[in-house]
Amino acid sequence: MKMSKQHWVNTFVMSALTLAINSAFAEDTKDPAAQYQSADSPLAKEEMHQNINPKAPPMTEKEFNIGKNIYFQRCAGCHGVLRKGATGKPLTPDITLAKGTEYLEVFIKYGSPAGMPNWGTSGELTESQVKLMAKYVQQEPPTPPEYGIKEMEASWKVIVPVDQRPKKKENNINIDNLFSVTLRDAGEIALIDGDSKKIVSVLKTGYAVHISRMSASGRYLYVIGRDARINLIDLWMEKPDTVAEIKVGLEARSVETSKFKGYEDKYAVAGTYWPPQYVIMDGDTMKPLKIISTRGMTVAPEEYHPEPRVASIVASHYHPEFVINAKETGKISMVDYSDLNNLKTTTIDAARFLHDGGFDSTGRYFLVAANASNKVAVVDTKDDKLAALVDVGKTPHPGRGANFIDPEYGPVWATGHLGDESISLIGTDPKDHKAQAWKVVRSLKGQGGGSLFIKTHPKSKNLWVDTPLNPDPKVSQSVAVYDINNLDKGFDTLPIGEWSGLGDGAKRIVQPEYNKAGDEVWFSVWSAKDKESAIVVVDDKSRKLKAVIKDPRLITPTGKFNVYNTQHDVY
Repeated sequence: MKMSKQHWVNTFVMSALTLAINSAFAEDTKDPAAQYQSADSPLAKEEMHQNINPKAPPMTEKEFNIGKNIYFQRCAGCHGVLRKGATGKPLTPDITLAKGTEYLEVFIKYGSPAGMPNWGTSGELTESQVKLMAKYVQQEPPTPPEYGIKEMEASWKVIVPVDQRPKKKENNINIDNLFSVTLRDAGEIALIDGDSKKIVSVLKTGYAVHISRMSASGRYLYVIGRDARINLIDLWMEKPDTVAEIKVGLEARSVETSKFKGYEDKYAVAGTYWPPQYVIMDGDTMKPLKIISTRGMTVAPEEYHPEPRVASIVASHYHPEFVINAKETGKISMVDYSDLNNLKTTTIDAARFLHDGGFDSTGRYFLVAANASNKVAVVDTKDDKLAALVDVGKTPHPGRGANFIDPEYGPVWATGHLGDESISLIGTDPKDHKAQAWKVVRSLKGQGGGSLFIKTHPKSKNLWVDTPLNPDPKVSQSVAVYDINNLDKGFDTLPIGEWSGLGDGAKRIVQPEYNKAGDEVWFSVWSAKDKESAIVVVDDKSRKLKAVIKDPRLITPTGKFNVYNTQHDVY
């Protein structure tokens, strides 16, 4: 059969492209930032309408649903729910149809040097799934349903009414030293007594609890899952348990409570990935009161974005305000909750894409990672103004960061990075160390990229940095620790995974967390759902193994939150 000249040109171009990408990805792509952003989304389980695009390759309803599930499990974190682009490039039909099926198959199979994972050659997707996804991204994106007060109230349950709850603490637990531990893949949290190292209880929650937050009084614990389910847990009960719950959307990451004097425990707020909005609720019942959308214009170049996800929230200590960080717009909203009927919001332009962060040691300045811009935005919560945009390493991911006194530069706040091995120390004292304020005064060399959390304590001389997403098991199964008084010395490595005594498994070490006294550091040893995991406790002063907590109920432990430290922003 005679081939046309154009066919041979197309074949040559595709072969050259395949060879080039294949050469660039001779080994599996193991970019920690890409792995982190492509985490699964609960939206994969939601019913969505199939939009037929007559120009796109035909798909059956079954094929479309398979593609939708794969997209939300693998792709939505980078490319967005509506495929408009976020950390990754837009994948809307006006772009994908022009690329064509063959090109898209190669791209999905081999990935790209810009960070697109090599889904095919890594074995994450089969050849047939790669072909299916190449067709799927040429279809019109399905839109998940919206979620308003009606839907929230339908899910809202007050299990124990306020007037039937304890009038005083009914247990002997040292609540200040209690730990709330995320059991990610089990859809649970474990409450662990920090004194005895025993599990107090394991509670059913939403899927993959992202954070635990304390009410200002220290009585109530709020946990939010990726599926946007919030559990309100009363720690005064004889056996702490859920007293109210609500589902505030279809996917979420953040929850916080009011902390300003006179408003303690009065309100709670939760932000969602979908729909892109946040909701203010009664603090003791979680009754939804007010929903505010985050859809709108981005920071420069001032383009409309249809799904700015709420990434993180903190409560101001200086005003009755919540600090709401919208990921894709790069905008920070200072939301005054003193009058919900006449809501006042101050909008601060920062940088994209806003993610996680924490306060400086004074509680005045909030520092938040803008990870796609490789910056940290600094907000003055007293004056409600942007104090600075600080250039840091690649893809900063501080958790809540770490505050300590640098022996040369004074008060600093530190972040690690997903994208490189550096640890950036930012000066935070514009009063007495003005020359160092809002600048990276040191850049330490760490074990490698893939860091999620960094931690110290006011009573400690150690700075701990994890690297759970590093592709090297020796790095992901250990932790780096620095002597704050001798930072130039570099880090020591502690083999936390080996100390756990576990058998086979990933044994990724994640999130150092101090006890209230600041003399112990707890590490999650995170393996797969079907493997044994553990928590390792290290003596902070000696850096020696102190205890290993093992229990069949500790399924995929990740985040840990000490009640006192979380309540008082100690980090």
